[in-house]
Amino acid sequence: MLQLGLCTFADLGLLSPQQRMLNLLEEAVQADALGLDVFALGEHHRPDYVVSAPPVALAAIAVQTKNIRLSSGVTVLSSEDPVRVMEQFSSLDLLSAGRAEIMAGRGSFIESFPLFGYSLNDYEALFSEKLELLVRLVNGGAISWKGSLTQSLSQAHIYPKPVQQPIPIWIAVGGTPQSVVRAAHHHLPMTLAIIGGQWRRFEPFARLYRESLVQAGHATADTVHTAALCINQHCYISEDAQQARDEFFPVHHEVFSRIGRERGWAPGGRADFDAGCGPEGHFLVGSPQQVLDKLSKEYEVFGNTRFLVQTSIGSLPHEKAMKSMELFATRVAPELRKLSGGNA
Repeated sequence: MLQLGLCTFADLGLLSPQQRMLNLLEEAVQADALGLDVFALGEHHRPDYVVSAPPVALAAIAVQTKNIRLSSGVTVLSSEDPVRVMEQFSSLDLLSAGRAEIMAGRGSFIESFPLFGYSLNDYEALFSEKLELLVRLVNGGAISWKGSLTQSLSQAHIYPKPVQQPIPIWIAVGGTPQSVVRAAHHHLPMTLAIIGGQWRRFEPFARLYRESLVQAGHATADTVHTAALCINQHCYISEDAQQARDEFFPVHHEVFSRIGRERGWAPGGRADFDAGCGPEGHFLVGSPQQVLDKLSKEYEVFGNTRFLVQTSIGSLPHEKAMKSMELFATRVAPELRKLSGGNA
């Protein structure tokens, strides 16, 4: 069945850190109560985001929810210790009765590298080696490992032992072929983030992922269509489509203009935003029917097994984010599940 869920970076906006954390808990509890399948929480080490330690926040969510799966979104594995990642998510798995997931990625920001003593010169090598170690760790048992950029281990056991054997690891990909092939090589589910341009231009990455799974011997031409694949996009829903665009544009524009100044991007304007809200654009912004129509078409093209939508960004008021999530869960999700052959 198609899984549907929320992803958030827990943007601080104009709130105090304490209030934003309380709002985050409320978002997750509502998502669980509304029957969504996944709640994913990003890791950042910047003043504009409140969560630098996703397992801690997810643990608080775990004891207030019953069914929803709890994932990082992402764990910046390049600057993390895979052993600690395994320990933390095993603990989360116990608290949640087997609902923990790790979504590993290189991250979209680089602040964590100097913060934890890593060199950006090792950017690619760090992720590659640490992912290899983490995959070994989640498979359980005693592990011996000779590290180059990581520690070496000799017949080491990692405790506590989780409920799930193994805890699922997803690989988050922003659109580089090498990352897609790496996910397939390790036989790991892949999350594809669509944050710009036309959504159809990402279809070759989904195709490459499936082709690479077959080439690696992890699937056959007959079974590869069932491979776990997630699509992640920004989403904001209102009963009125124009209202949705008018309310989401200023908060999205502020966030991406701020990040763009750091990275040398040209700032996009309202015309670019409106184009992104169109049938071929990357935004899921509009009425419930418009968002349903676009996601239905994407499902036909990608054949994915999971959608994550990201709503609570920037200074979007909490009550508006909660209402958008409610509309997604009650008006869009049931129809999408019917489309994929699941129960509403």
